[in-house]
Amino acid sequence: MPTAENFPSELRVLLNHIYEYQKGVRNLILYTMPVKYKDYALNRLSNQKIDYAVQNVDESKFNLYFGRKECIEAIKFMTVKPLNLLSPEEDFMLGTMLGYNICMQCERFCDRKRKAS
Repeated sequence: MPTAENFPSELRVLLNHIYEYQKGVRNLILYTMPVKYKDYALNRLSNQKIDYAVQNVDESKFNLYFGRKECIEAIKFMTVKPLNLLSPEEDFMLGTMLGYNICMQCERFCDRKRKAS
């Protein structure tokens, strides 16, 4: 694995997300990362006993969800299709679970519902 001076930025971001989760800043994290770091990420989460779910995006990247067990259980029901195919309701719920600004989520939901009509 890389040394501290050449540690890839993608892994530094992952470690920061893990730190935020462990400090209680967030209950659920979604991080899209390169497949080449998948083994490292999953081993790190497993070693720290953090629940996670994986959703492949394409051959070069994947979505890594991690956090509270109850959140991951819900995510597993939602990640059966690509994120761009989520219904407005599923998209709203995911954004809310991830801690995104609730007013912005409401605007996004209404926009998507209007476009769907």
